[in-house]
Amino acid sequence: MALGGFDLNLLVPLQALLEEANVTRAGERLGVTQPTMSGSLARLRRTFGDELLVKSGREFELTPLAKDLLPHVQETVRLMGSALRLDDPFDPGTSERTFRLVMSDYAIAVMHGPLAVRLQAQAPGVRLEINRVGSVPDERLLVDHDVVIAPMARRFPGSTKPLWRDRMVIVADRANPRIRDGRLTVADLAALPHAVTYFAHQAVTPVDQAFNELGIERQITLRVYGFLPLLFAVQGTEMVAFVPERLTQAYRGGSNSLVAIQPPFDEIRLTEGYWYDESRLITDGGYAFLLGQLEAVVRDWHDGS
Repeated sequence: MALGGFDLNLLVPLQALLEEANVTRAGERLGVTQPTMSGSLARLRRTFGDELLVKSGREFELTPLAKDLLPHVQETVRLMGSALRLDDPFDPGTSERTFRLVMSDYAIAVMHGPLAVRLQAQAPGVRLEINRVGSVPDERLLVDHDVVIAPMARRFPGSTKPLWRDRMVIVADRANPRIRDGRLTVADLAALPHAVTYFAHQAVTPVDQAFNELGIERQITLRVYGFLPLLFAVQGTEMVAFVPERLTQAYRGGSNSLVAIQPPFDEIRLTEGYWYDESRLITDGGYAFLLGQLEAVVRDWHDGS
């Protein structure tokens, strides 16, 4: 079948090629041989007068035209599937689907456990694959993955919703000589060495802003990516670090040597949210199930508090 000179039989191969950016993976995804997929790519190149995929080192990358085509092709396939009722039914009890997530280390630490428990009870055949934030180019996040969970201060493609809110606390070794009556003063924080986190595309964190407003230049002796390593870094040292409070509650190893302390100034709030492809909710029951499980985990936290 053709529409305006375009062979609609090429629409699904086009989506697979653009999303996978790889001929072999696109063929495996559709269950066809590499020569067959290469033939489809050749026809698509002639149709659009563009290479669509070009070699970049050992991998392929999309041409500017291909990048522009990708969201339109995804929406067209979704609409056709909805119109023809081709969406696959999803049965949590029998599904063996793998969901792919991108999460901050903080989100992995506090959410993966309760999410896995819920999935084991309701969808025992479902599996998760998780990449960390920053390991995947932003433009590929919701192409290669189902959902992104990260601080709302970040900006990613797709629709977004807040999941939960937290506050930052100070973590220190329990034997730190500056701690008095479970407290640290602003003067203590100015004198002590700090371990800090950094994030891609975010030069100034809310904690940085708080110290800037106080006119304090911290003695930073260690920088690490993410929050989780900070819990290990301060043990047995005089360093202090700021981490989300829920992370300290989820942390078990070495917990006897650490203490969480409220900062001696106004609360620093953190909101963790998720990014998703809203168009998939209409036709993909499994996708709606996954997002529902994320929100159910957070409801369980509130119900249990």
